[in-house]
Amino acid sequence: MYASQLVLLPVFFLMLLEGARPQPSTFLSGAAPTSSVLKPLTQGGTLQPSAVGSPTSQGVPGLSTMGPLLVTPSAPENKTVDLFPVLPTCVCDLTLGACDLNCCCDRDCYLLYPRTVFSFCLPGSVRSSSWVCVDDSLIFRSNSPYPSRVFMDSNGIRQFCVHVNNSKLNYFQKLQKVNATNFQALAAEFGGDSFISTLQSQLPPPFYKAGDPILTYFPKWSVISLLRQPAGVGAWGVCAESNPAGFLESKSTTCTHIFKNLASSCTLDPALDAASYYNFTVLKVPQGMTDLQNMKFQVPVTLASQASPPLLAGNTCQNVVSQVTYEIETNGTFGIQKVSVSFRQINLTIEPVVSLQQDFIIHFRAFQQSTAASVTIPRSGNPGYIVGKPLLVLTGDISHSMTLLQSQGNGICSVKRHKVRFGMNAISGCKFRLKEVDCSQLRNEIYQILHGSPRPEHVAIFGNANPAQKGGWTSILNRSCSVSAMNCTSCCFIPVSLEIQVLWAYLGLQSNPQAHVSGARFLYQCKSIQVSQKGKEVSLTTLINFVDITQKPDPPRSQPRMDWKLPFDFFYPFKVAFSKGVNSQNSSPSLIFILCFLLLGVLNLETK
Repeated sequence: MYASQLVLLPVFFLMLLEGARPQPSTFLSGAAPTSSVLKPLTQGGTLQPSAVGSPTSQGVPGLSTMGPLLVTPSAPENKTVDLFPVLPTCVCDLTLGACDLNCCCDRDCYLLYPRTVFSFCLPGSVRSSSWVCVDDSLIFRSNSPYPSRVFMDSNGIRQFCVHVNNSKLNYFQKLQKVNATNFQALAAEFGGDSFISTLQSQLPPPFYKAGDPILTYFPKWSVISLLRQPAGVGAWGVCAESNPAGFLESKSTTCTHIFKNLASSCTLDPALDAASYYNFTVLKVPQGMTDLQNMKFQVPVTLASQASPPLLAGNTCQNVVSQVTYEIETNGTFGIQKVSVSFRQINLTIEPVVSLQQDFIIHFRAFQQSTAASVTIPRSGNPGYIVGKPLLVLTGDISHSMTLLQSQGNGICSVKRHKVRFGMNAISGCKFRLKEVDCSQLRNEIYQILHGSPRPEHVAIFGNANPAQKGGWTSILNRSCSVSAMNCTSCCFIPVSLEIQVLWAYLGLQSNPQAHVSGARFLYQCKSIQVSQKGKEVSLTTLINFVDITQKPDPPRSQPRMDWKLPFDFFYPFKVAFSKGVNSQNSSPSLIFILCFLLLGVLNLETK
């Protein structure tokens, strides 16, 4: 009996090897494999796994991440299978009659297998590929109709990969058929803005922006034109006179004039005459086009050097302009404040053909105000606010700090005030002694005490805001008290509290965020008092509240982890082996009985 039990053991394992099947489990491989293990293809298309304990796989020479070649042993029934055939349209074949490097589809290279010669294949020279991979230890046998390989990933783990035939990766977009019938419809559906703009009546912009052409006005002819900066075009660098100068674009250009009859052009050609470069005015802002008679919108061009008109003296053309230099001073959105021009003049000898090289230089700089009118304002950050620095406000064109009430030693409101520090909430108060004045005058006086003098109109968005640039400031919203509902004739409705609400946020890189102010509001609270209460003290309060409205971005997601799936049923291979395709649930008792029988046989052998 013991002998029969021993015979059952090899028979059982033989049945297991023939009938075992793995449970399906796959995961997408995000990158193309880099090294491979070559495996022979059977006649039925089944890829046999390499033997357990085989040496480390070696990469095939000439393979690239775009895809390897599957080479089988030299058997009569086997042939070379190219998993990535070349494309019929070779986009990298840029040299006719010569082989382009790494262009695997170039027929001039005369290579049967280009990947064995080139280090890699250029994109577009081979078909795109898609691989699906799982751990090689989970696969026992593959009957996939698609080509399959075993690769070694960067961690040294063998991966069994199937080359999925994703035909969409290699299909060209179907071309549209264009004819006279559908031409207009296709142009309207897929077309964009045209170079030809329709004439529209619109107001000019209020100020220049960087790169905008600078407007000029010729009072003698009442003509609006552009400030020109000739530039060279073509191989000879011939002057293009119509090239406009761009606002705030300091640059220099060089071009060449060619004269075949300099004797007649000497005094007639405006390019040689210095007067043609300053006989006009420059508009401070484009809005000046609407009122050309108003001289406050025009800036005359002043001479910074002596300039003489051209003169023909014998065989020489004198005082010819060879260099023009414009110095333009700007003041932010207030536009151009000053324009000066200087020249360099030379003499030319008259010849049959004369060439003249001219230089045109335009330099922009900030408008230099007088020393008496200039006020130095310290920054509260550059560019973002720094916590604890003063909150900058603007009244007219004057920049100053926002302030709160400050009391004297006896509690009465002082002329001095506390500066508001960015990011720091604060509250302060003092007592105001009523005077025998008109109610409206009293109300205005208390308003001025609460918000300070001068009254802030704008708040700086960043800590380095320039008073001359209005775009760097935002208006302060106000909500004053309404006195329309008052019915008491002997009462006076006066403000007693001012709450300053400032909304701010961080922007920019998380490693170096910059604080900026998004908006500010004055919120007043009022109460009613008797006008006859002369000498009564009223408590006044001011407070500042900073609200952080920063919207922090979502944290970056980490790389996705592999979802490993293993067989959840240990007896699954045994069920498949013994059931022969029958439902495993129906044969569970018999399987358990057989396994118990075998286990008892082994234990009996060990006890003997």
